[in-house]
This record gives sequence, C-alpha cells and structure tokens, in this order.
Amino acid sequence: MPSERAKRNGRWRLWVSLSAVGLLTLAVVTGAVWLVTHIEPIMRDRIVQTLADRFEGDVELGAVHITAFPRITVSGEHLVVHHKGRTGTPPLIQIGKFSFTARFPSLGTPVHVSVVQVNGLEIQVPPRSERTASAARSWSKNAAPQIVVDRIACDDAKLTILPGKPGKVPLDFDIHQLSLRSVGPNRPMSFEATLTNPKPVGDIKTRGDFGPWQGDDPAQTPVSGVYSFTNADLSTLHGIAGILSSNGKFHGSLERIEVSGQTDTPDFRASVSGHPVPLHTDFNAIVDGTNGETYLQPVRARFLHSSLVAVGSVLKMPDGHGHDIRLEVTIDNARIEDLLRLALKADKPALSGAVRLKTNFHLPAGDAEVPDRLQLNAVFNVAKARLGDPDVQDKVDRLSLRSQGKPKEAAVESPHDVLSHLKGRFILNHGVVSFSDLRFDIPGASIELTGNYGLRGEDFDFHGKARLQAKLSQMTTGFKSFLLKALDPFFKKDGVGAVLPIKIAGTKDTPSFQLDLGHKAEKTALVQRH
Repeated sequence: MPSERAKRNGRWRLWVSLSAVGLLTLAVVTGAVWLVTHIEPIMRDRIVQTLADRFEGDVELGAVHITAFPRITVSGEHLVVHHKGRTGTPPLIQIGKFSFTARFPSLGTPVHVSVVQVNGLEIQVPPRSERTASAARSWSKNAAPQIVVDRIACDDAKLTILPGKPGKVPLDFDIHQLSLRSVGPNRPMSFEATLTNPKPVGDIKTRGDFGPWQGDDPAQTPVSGVYSFTNADLSTLHGIAGILSSNGKFHGSLERIEVSGQTDTPDFRASVSGHPVPLHTDFNAIVDGTNGETYLQPVRARFLHSSLVAVGSVLKMPDGHGHDIRLEVTIDNARIEDLLRLALKADKPALSGAVRLKTNFHLPAGDAEVPDRLQLNAVFNVAKARLGDPDVQDKVDRLSLRSQGKPKEAAVESPHDVLSHLKGRFILNHGVVSFSDLRFDIPGASIELTGNYGLRGEDFDFHGKARLQAKLSQMTTGFKSFLLKALDPFFKKDGVGAVLPIKIAGTKDTPSFQLDLGHKAEKTALVQRH
C-alpha cells in the first residue's frame, strides 16, 4: 500500500494538473473571446475594403457573425455595393446572405477563402447615360487584396440591365445556379450557370469567362463562352410550336456580344397550317446585353427541300411585352410546296415547283396569332410548276392545248401535263395575301391577275385577263368554231389571237373559272402598292 507521503504527492500532482488545465481553458476561452471581438471588425474591414477596391464603389455591410475555432467561419447579411459617389441610384450589387470559412491569416497577408456561398445575389448594370469615366483606381496601384477567393457559389441570382430611356422595362436575367472561379484582380472569372429562359420556355446551361470587371463602365466588361439551350417549347410563343434545341458560342462585352450557333426543331409548325417540318438554322448575331436588342447577320435556315437566308433585327418592345422582328429574307433554293406546307392547312400543296423569293418580313409584337400579325412584301418566281389538284391541272392542260389552237388534242381524255411559270408580287397583312402583277404562263396562254387570297379560309377572288395564242374560233371545233369567227375581231388585241377578261374565285376545293365581261379593268387593281 502507498505511504501517506505518496498519497499526498499524488493529490498534489492531480491538483497541479487540474489547475493547469483550468488555466489553459481559461486562456483559450479568453483568447477566443478576444479573437472574436477583435477579428469581427478586422474581417468586416477586409470584406468592405476588398469589395470597394474590386468594384470601385461604396460598400455597405449589415450584420457579420464570426466563429473563430477550429477555423474562421464568417457569415453576413445585407451586403450592398454602390457605384462610387452615387448612393442615391440603384446599387450595383446586393447580397442577401453570404458565408465562408478560412484559415487564420498571417500578419499582413490576405485571408484565403476556398468557397464563398451567396444567396440572393442581384447585379444591376446602369444605363450608359448614367455611366461616367470615374477616376478608377487600378488594382496594380493598390495594396494587395485583403481577401482572396477561389470560388463563389450563388443560388437564385439575378442580373438586371437598367434602361437608358424613361418608360422602358429593365432587361432581367434570372439565374438558378451560378459558380464563379478564379475570383481575383485584373483577370477574368470563369463561370458556370443554369437558368430557365422565359420565352420560349427552356433550359439554358452556359460556361465561360467574365471580366475583368470594368468599374467605370460595367457594360464594357468582357464576356465569352459556350451555351446549350434545350427543351425550348415554342408553343409559348403565339402562332408557332415545336421543341427547339440550340448550342453555340459567344464573345464580346456586355453591350455587344457576338453569338454564333445552330438550332434544331424536328417538329416546327405554324398554327395556321399545323404541318410539322424539320427546321435547322445556322446563325450569327450581335446581341446588346444592355437592352436585349439582337441583330441577325445572317440566319441560314433549312427545312424539307428548301433553304433561305435572313438578316435583320429583333428589338425588345419598350414596355417589355414581346419583340418587334424585322427581316430581309432571300429564298434562292426552295420548293413552293415546302412553303405552302407551312402556310396552308391543305394536306396536299396546291402547287409544286422551284421558287425564288425576296421579301421584307415584319412581325410586330402582340398577342394575336402569327398569321394575323405577320406582314410580308414580296417578289416571287415559280418555275416548272405543277398544280397539286389533278382536276385543276387537267383543266390547265386542256386550256394550254386550246390556246395553241389544238382543240382536237384538248378533247383527248388524258392530255400530257404542262409545266407552268408563275411570278408576281404580293403583300400579306392581317392574314390576307393581296397579289399584284401576278402572271401565270403556260404554252399558248399568259394569264395576268390581281386579287386576294385568305390564309385561314383558303378562299380567293382574282380578276384579270388571259392572252391566248389562238383566236376564239381556233379554240373549238365544228359549229361553235363557225359562230365564234364573228367575234374574233373583237377579242384580237396586242398581236395575239385573243385577250379575254377572266375571273377566278371560290376556294381550293371549289374553284370557279369564268369570263368576266362586266369587270372593268380599272377595278381590278385590288392591291395598293407600297
């Protein structure tokens, strides 16, 4: 058994150990209290100074909470960065909450942060009219940054471009997730973002580089990268439908972004016809990120056996409701049946053949269907055309033979198909196509018409004249031919066998062809030239 002396020594050592632990605990607690009370203002100053230098602005910071052990854990609320000297204008940056952890820095060295988690980030870029060339401080002329960040992770961020004109709606971009890497002075930040496009509704993923930040003029901040746009539902736009996907790349600055890419819509359709066609486009565009204006330079589209080229602009309306689209469209390699499949409800196109067309295309903003808003002013030429309805084609074939003075051949049950040539001008407005200078040529006859065609009802009303190679009496046989000889001098005109006033009216299913002896020439001009 231990002696009484050994027991006393043991109790003494235990008391000393406990006292040491107590003193150490007291020192640690005292040190922690001192660190927390002293680090918080130091860390606040570093956050404020870093952001003030980084964005050349005035910084407000609300509550800051710090835990010192085992690492520095910082959380804060209500962080606001104002443009330098302009606290009365909308702030450049607002952050609802943020948090990060960091190691204890050595004296005089910046705090190194791996990840800053941000919630409620809002960035507002001012209009050019409010941007001034400030005496921007350069990072190279300042002391080293107080805080160095590797990555910023944001949820539910928003980028707003403020309008330069009164009454215009700001341009908003809602970003679900945003990750910024290599966040430092005088170098771009790499980013990854996912967002939902409002119209047409679809998912966008993008990555690239952003910056360096231009504090004196944020719209000049460089940006570049690639994107993918998937599951875009075109039915959210009035008058068209289909599921679009797109991918491409971009570069430039916020106010001038050059974009190139392609789109694919395997089931593109216009509501006026409902016929799906596979549509592919390759495009180059310039996008002004400060107001949403887009300039197409150009767009090349392919569908079925046809292609077209378009250049023009897509401008956001001042009230933010929709866009005004103006294009110049050139079609040099297309089939008229492909165009009619998009424009008409009929399952079988009324006409087939090679088509060339140039048109001014204007689609104003509005809630009405696309066919009711679309405005076209076009010149077209259809070569080697055939009519889709066999009965109508048969009548044209027989007219061609009779116009050449071959009535006996026209009486044959199945005459050979003749090719037609069609050209003219038309204006589309409010769903009605108004034709002028419409000329339909077949062997033996040339038909000139003016009139209207309704897209929705597919009804038409045309008046004009037919110039025939043969005389009236040569178009028939027997007693009818004998009787018509007396009329030949009255219809012989302009060096041709006969000129007849005609009328073509009805619908695609019930067309009517007849003489129009009571229709005065001056009343046939149904189209106002623009």
